[in-house]
Amino acid sequence: MIVKSLTTRVIGLTIFLLVFGIGTFAFLTLRREQMQLINSARESSELLINTIERSVYNAMRIGNTADVQVILEMVGQNEKLVGVRIFHPHGVILKSSQPAEVGRLVNERDFKLFLNNKWTGVFNLDGYGDVLSMVKPIYNDKSCTLCHGNKSRIIGLLNVNYSLAETKKRMVELTKLFVLSTFAIICFLSFAISAVMLKFVKKPLNRLAGNMAKVEAGDLSVRMTSQGQDEIGKLITSFDSMVDRLDKAKKELEDLHFQQMERADRLASVGEMAAGIAHEIKNPLTGIAAAITVMKDDFTPDDGRVGIINEVLEQISRLDKTVNDLLFFGKPTLPEPSCTDLNASLRKILIFASQHRGGKDIEKKLELQEDLPPVYVDAKQMQQVFLNLFLNAVQAMPQGGTLTVRSTLVREDGGDRIRVLVNDTGQGIPPNILEKIFTPFFTTKAQGTGLGLAISHRLIAQQGGKLSVASEDGVGTTFTVELPAYCPRPSGPAEGEAAHSCVTGIAPSV
Repeated sequence: MIVKSLTTRVIGLTIFLLVFGIGTFAFLTLRREQMQLINSARESSELLINTIERSVYNAMRIGNTADVQVILEMVGQNEKLVGVRIFHPHGVILKSSQPAEVGRLVNERDFKLFLNNKWTGVFNLDGYGDVLSMVKPIYNDKSCTLCHGNKSRIIGLLNVNYSLAETKKRMVELTKLFVLSTFAIICFLSFAISAVMLKFVKKPLNRLAGNMAKVEAGDLSVRMTSQGQDEIGKLITSFDSMVDRLDKAKKELEDLHFQQMERADRLASVGEMAAGIAHEIKNPLTGIAAAITVMKDDFTPDDGRVGIINEVLEQISRLDKTVNDLLFFGKPTLPEPSCTDLNASLRKILIFASQHRGGKDIEKKLELQEDLPPVYVDAKQMQQVFLNLFLNAVQAMPQGGTLTVRSTLVREDGGDRIRVLVNDTGQGIPPNILEKIFTPFFTTKAQGTGLGLAISHRLIAQQGGKLSVASEDGVGTTFTVELPAYCPRPSGPAEGEAAHSCVTGIAPSV
C-alpha cells in the first residue's frame, strides 16, 4: 500500500534525485580536490627535481663529482623523499641519497618510466606505500663531453621518489568530511521535503480521494472547501465545480434517457422497414427493367423515345445498385475463395470499366508484373472491389486523364504479398475528406449511397488484405490494395489438391 501511494513515490523519487545530484556533485568535487592534492605533490616534486638537477649540473661542470653524492644525501634527508638517485641508462645506480644503493640496479618500475619515455608515475613501494616517481634525463651537453665523451646523448637519469603518505592522509580526511557533510545535507533535505509533501499534498489528496469515492457511489451532495490558491486548492475548486455539473448532467440524462429509448424503438422499426422495402423494391425493379427493355425493342434506333427509355433503364440500374448495396452492407455474404490469377482479372475488369460512358477520353495503362503467384480470394468480390475503384477513377477525371493500374510482388518477413496500385490524374481528394472516404454513407457525389468504398474496404479485409489511399490535391489519387500471395504447402496429399485448385480455380475443401 505504501509503495502504491503517489506521495510516497514522489518523496522516494525526490530523495533519490537528491542523493544522486548531491552525491554526484560531492563526488566530482572530491575528485577535483584529490587531483589538486596530487598535482600539488607533483609540482613540489618537479620543483625539487629541477633544483637538484641545477645543483648536480653546477657541481659536475666544475668536476666536483664528490659533491654530487653529498647533494643527494642532503636532499634525501627530507622526510617526504623516499629516495634520490642518478642511474645509468642501462639501469645501474651511479649516485644515491642512500650510498648502499650505488652499484645496484634501479627499481624496475623506475626504469620502465625511462624505457616508456615517461616523466612521472605512481606506484606502491614496499615499506613506503604509494610514491610519486619522477625521472628526468641528464643530457650530454658541451661542458660534459670533456669527461663523458660525445658518444651518448643521455649520460644519466635523475630519479626522485616522493612519498604520497601525507597526501593520502589528507585525501582520506577530506573524503570523510565530504561523506559526512553530504549525508547530513541529504538527511536534512529529505526530512524537510517529506514533511512538506505529507502536510500539503498527501493529506489534501487523501481527503479529495475519499470524497471522490462518495461521488462514485452516487452521492452528488459532497462538497469541499478550498483552503489555498495553490494547485491543490485549484483542484478542490475544480472538484466542487465538477460535482455541480455532474448533478445537473444527471438530471438532464434522466430526462433524455426516456427520449432516447423512444427514439431507439422508432429507429429499430425504421431499420426493419427499410430492409423490407429494399426486398420489396428489388423484384419489381427487375420486372420493370425487363418490361421497358421489351418496349425499347419496339422502337427504331432513330426514334427519340429510345433516349428516354435508356435514361429510365440507367436510373433503374442505379436504384438496383443502391438496393444491393443496402442489402449487402446490412448482411454481407461470406466469401467463396479460390486460387485467382489477379493479372487476368484486372485485364477483364478494366475492359468492362472502359465501357463506362465517361471512360472514352481516358488513357488506360496496365503495368502488370508477369509471373505473379495466385491469390486465394473470392473472384466475384474482387471484381466488385476493383470495378468500383476503376469507376471511381474514371468519374474523378471528367475532362480526361490517365488511369494506371500496376501490380507488383512485395516480399516481406510475414510472407509475399501482391500489391495493386490504381492511380488517376484527377483533382485529388482534399485532406479533410480523405480521412472519411471509407465511412459508410459518406459521399460527395450528387447520386450515390456512399457505400461503395466502405463495402470494398470490408471485402478486402475479409480476404486478409488491406485497402489504403493516398491523394494529393490537384495531382491525383492512388488506391493501394494488398493481398496475401497464395503459397500451397509443399508436403503431403494437400500439395496435389492445392495445385489442382490453383489450376482449376476451385477452392480446396476444408
